[in-house]
Amino acid sequence: MPELLTTNWPLPGRYQGKVRDTYRLDDDRLLLVTTDRISAFDCVFAEGIPYKGQVLNRLAAHFFHATEDVAPNALLAVPHGNVAVHRRADVLPFEFVVRGYLAGHALRTYAAGGRTLCGVALPGGLRPHERLPAPILTPATKAAEGHDEDIARADIVARGLLDAATMDEAEAMAMALFARGTALAAERGLLLVDTKFEFGRLPDGRLVVVDEMLTPDSSRYYYADGYEAHLAAGTTPRQLSKEFMREWLLENGFSGQAGQPIPTLPDTLRADVSARYIELYEALIGEAFIPDERPVAETVEALV
Repeated sequence: MPELLTTNWPLPGRYQGKVRDTYRLDDDRLLLVTTDRISAFDCVFAEGIPYKGQVLNRLAAHFFHATEDVAPNALLAVPHGNVAVHRRADVLPFEFVVRGYLAGHALRTYAAGGRTLCGVALPGGLRPHERLPAPILTPATKAAEGHDEDIARADIVARGLLDAATMDEAEAMAMALFARGTALAAERGLLLVDTKFEFGRLPDGRLVVVDEMLTPDSSRYYYADGYEAHLAAGTTPRQLSKEFMREWLLENGFSGQAGQPIPTLPDTLRADVSARYIELYEALIGEAFIPDERPVAETVEALV
């Protein structure tokens, strides 16, 4: 089945994000189509990743169900591998990023001499990929264009972007979800390194999880087996995330800076990325990934 790169159905309220196409089914429900697009450094690439959309959509649904006793979510149904129906919610304009290890953006900041991230002090003497003394919250803005930017919790409240009560509620929910995600990963021999959550308010006032959660697009995982040996040797632990793609891009001179031409992703890399997404799905779910080969359009037509 060819990659699903975009949709353009005659439904109201169409919004195209980096990975998802969203439509309004009615006043209460949204249709979310997770495509095979891939982004890195806030740039969307022209080439798709086979089955990536289905991996993300089905993993998100799995974790919505596995965490609904910790935090309510917006999911109503998953009628197709690429498709989900959600309750409509007023989305908070921030990503609530929780970090449990010195990795990714935090590691790059630390290696450059930074010892504060989003207003949170980082202890000295940390080794690359080392577990932090306790998980930390490092929020980021949700940029409509360009790069998301770090923002301190105190600045969010001081600038009136969210009130303190909402910030407290969202932070508590993010930390509880990170703890549950850590436990679920441990059951599968994985370490949840960092992840981001997005929240929204339903019309009845409840704060719920929206968008995907604990997927390879929103999270980073290390394999527990061999982690300590890599840490002692100063090498990068074996991981399942998009970080290896970011590293490939950096090695090829692309970091998403203004004026940089977006590279073409070679077929060999796309196949490797697809295999890694499926590997993470099977590692987290504990069962083989079987693609949903039904035409997406037929599923959507049955819903409207």
